[in-house]
Parts: sequence; structure tokens; C-alpha cells
Amino acid sequence: MNILIFMMVLSMTLSIALTALNFWLAQMSPDSEKLSPYECGFDPLGSARLPFSIRFFLVAILFLLFDLEIALLLPLPWATQLQNPTVTLIWASTLILILTLGLVYEWAQGGLEWAE
Repeated sequence: MNILIFMMVLSMTLSIALTALNFWLAQMSPDSEKLSPYECGFDPLGSARLPFSIRFFLVAILFLLFDLEIALLLPLPWATQLQNPTVTLIWASTLILILTLGLVYEWAQGGLEWAE
């Protein structure tokens, strides 16, 4: 019971100290770009019907795909505790291989080149 109280006090103290340190060390230098509602580089007062590059969507989809890969592979170290870890490792290796082949294909097709 004492160790639980100690851990709670320690984590609370550490959280408060890090939050206070953040407020103390943070650079407060707002400019017009930071104060605008959009920090993405688009003019918020301009027309909303401007053409949008498909490359933004491609980068977003690739990010989501590889982010999902990390989420699926996160429990992999615990799979070694299973009775038959080779099946899990084969599935994980297959997933990595498929995603790597997709990335190589996208790279070879020039889909990752920003400038045309």
C-alpha cells in the first residue's frame, strides 16, 4: 500500500513539475501566422473553391497506412510469450512485406515525388 501511495505522489509531483517547467520555459512570441485560425498556409479569407493538390491526400493516406502498421505491430513483443509465437511472427512479417512492397511500388511510380 505504501508503494502505491509513493507512486501516486511521485507521478503527481512529476506531472506538476513538468507542467510548471513548460509554462516557465515556453516561448511566448505570437505573430500574425500563429494568431490566425489556420496554420496550414492557406488563406482563410480566400475562396474555398480553389483546386487542391491530390498529393496532400496521398501523403495523408500513406501516413495513415504506416501509422496503422505501427498500431498493428505494437503487441508483437508480447507475442513471444505465446505457446506458438512463430505463427504471429509469420503474420507480422507478411504484413511488413506487403506494406514494404506497396511503398516500393509507390516510390517507383513517382508517387512520393512532390515536384512534377
